[in-house]
Amino acid sequence: MLDKAVVVLDCFRPDGGRFRLTELVERTGLSKTTAFRLCADLVRLGLLEREAEAYRLGDKLFELGALVPHRRDLREAALPFMQDLFEATHETVHLGVREGHEVVYVERIHGHEALRLPSRIGGRLPLSCTGVGKALLAFSETTLVEEVLAAPLPRLTPHSVTDPERLRTAVEQARLAGLAYEEEEAAPGVSCIAAPVFDGPVAVAALSVAVPRARFHPAQLAPAVRTAALGLSRTLRAGRHVRGAAGT
Repeated sequence: MLDKAVVVLDCFRPDGGRFRLTELVERTGLSKTTAFRLCADLVRLGLLEREAEAYRLGDKLFELGALVPHRRDLREAALPFMQDLFEATHETVHLGVREGHEVVYVERIHGHEALRLPSRIGGRLPLSCTGVGKALLAFSETTLVEEVLAAPLPRLTPHSVTDPERLRTAVEQARLAGLAYEEEEAAPGVSCIAAPVFDGPVAVAALSVAVPRARFHPAQLAPAVRTAALGLSRTLRAGRHVRGAAGT
């Protein structure tokens, strides 16, 4: 039953929408009786909420998610640098980590101009379609890069890179420059510049700035993005050393 409950909760990916029972039955393949019973239990436990004839994710999931130690610690360490990056650019700032072949967005600060972005806190996007993802790929194990290149590359917009050799070139350029770029590959009219964050030999996260394509000037944005990522990397490494010393 726990497996089936997780199947129900997974239906709310990627945007956490509201679903009627009939929609959940269709998405899960469960019988209507089983889905109804599971939803009732999840509502009782606070993992789902019922609103009229539809279900939505419950507050308890948000509360539990915020307590995941490595995500909480990373977010708390990153926020001052994200705020500095926002003050320097006044554009939308992202912090993302890798899970499998996807970016998971841990935090976001909105710019002054509302952008139509597919990214959201807790949301996922393909590594190959985002600046954050390319930065993570460029500074990850070679085996991961080859896995991503060997798999079909998703297309989110007409500008998404679906040719493995083009993506390989972009990753190699990011590795050399220490910065990754994305131009309208995740959302039309939006470009992005990202830098890796380290707590060891490979990137554990990446910081990015998303900008309307019309005013995307990488040379102006690069110093601020690079400075924020370097500062966060130093903080993470210093924290690791402190934790290591405390454990000896």
